[in-house]
Amino acid sequence: MISRLWVGLAALALSARAGAIVPRSSAPIGPPRAVAIKPASAPTATTGATAAAAGVTSGPEIVSLAISDEAAARAFASFKASCPAIRRRIDLSGLTRPEDWARVCDAANAIGTESAKSFFVEQFETVQVGSGAAFATGYYEPELAGSRTTSPAYPVPIYKRPPELVEIDLGAFNDGLKGRRLSGRMSGGTIVPFADRSQIEDGALAGRGLELAWAADPVEYFFLQVQGSGRLKLPDGSVMRLTYAGQNGRTYRSIGAYMRERNMLQPGQYTMQGMKAYFAANPEQARQIMRENKSFVFFAELTGDGPIGALGVVVAAKTSVATDPMFTPLGAPVFLSMDRADASGLWIAQDVGGAIKGANRFDTFWGAGEEAAQIAGGMSARGIALLFLPKGTLARLNAGGGQTP
Repeated sequence: MISRLWVGLAALALSARAGAIVPRSSAPIGPPRAVAIKPASAPTATTGATAAAAGVTSGPEIVSLAISDEAAARAFASFKASCPAIRRRIDLSGLTRPEDWARVCDAANAIGTESAKSFFVEQFETVQVGSGAAFATGYYEPELAGSRTTSPAYPVPIYKRPPELVEIDLGAFNDGLKGRRLSGRMSGGTIVPFADRSQIEDGALAGRGLELAWAADPVEYFFLQVQGSGRLKLPDGSVMRLTYAGQNGRTYRSIGAYMRERNMLQPGQYTMQGMKAYFAANPEQARQIMRENKSFVFFAELTGDGPIGALGVVVAAKTSVATDPMFTPLGAPVFLSMDRADASGLWIAQDVGGAIKGANRFDTFWGAGEEAAQIAGGMSARGIALLFLPKGTLARLNAGGGQTP
């Protein structure tokens, strides 16, 4: 995300597998078909900096997968909306070329949603990246109390992007660093680290007119940054939408992992809800724990639909996933067969995340509202991932035909 979305909640805070919270009313996106999807026999380990380096192997036929008509229609709509961006973007995974996606997007534009399922069957083939072993977490669009002006009820500043914050594409200097970026600020003709979370919270940006809005609660604001986008419920009842505008460049540290290392919560409590309850009971300790994560996110006001993902299009609940573009081409469909039915099914890779790194790592998007918060807050699923690539891609790769320059 890069929007919020840049960071998936459970990846940041919920590395634990226990404590998943799923409302009884949640409906699975097609039942898992683990019996038909097995880890590839080779390679047995996912190594390499990209999917091409890690290696890909052929997966099962798409027609054999448990994809409902409803899930196919949702995925088709998201894929089609992504096509303008897909045609332009460079695939950092090393798997596909622009012309591969142009052909598939032309086919998508020529049909309607009623042909969604057959579209995926006819246009794509499945592959496993490395072993195919996948891990999925969840994120959502939070809503918190806020105001456009400060007051005793709204004391927490929500900052817009500082003008001195610069971002460098390291790949422009070294091909081995493609997809990597560095953020900081200019000082004396060189790039130096930007202020960290503690420094910003202690006033490093205060008094400069960078306050976009004000939040009522610092913990809710922290989790807004974790999600990367969200909604402010203003005093008059209206809603102000916030979208990701940048990050201070500091390394992200999972507060969930930090708390787990110190046995601060009981098994089953390592969820967003469990951490919020702990913070409410221990406000001073909460402040110190949150400051262990030096990363800090800046926001902009979003006046249109949202949230917006890394492809610049609106992400869709129960359809969009954030992933690592070094291993999953942005815009590509992905089928997950997981140990949780709600995480299993067909998704579209439309976002990225600061904590979503490595092969077969996914952050599922669940929309807004309490149900979305409950699912995302407890999502921790493991299984197998199948990446959908335009037909003919695997044969080309096996024949030694990589990306075009």
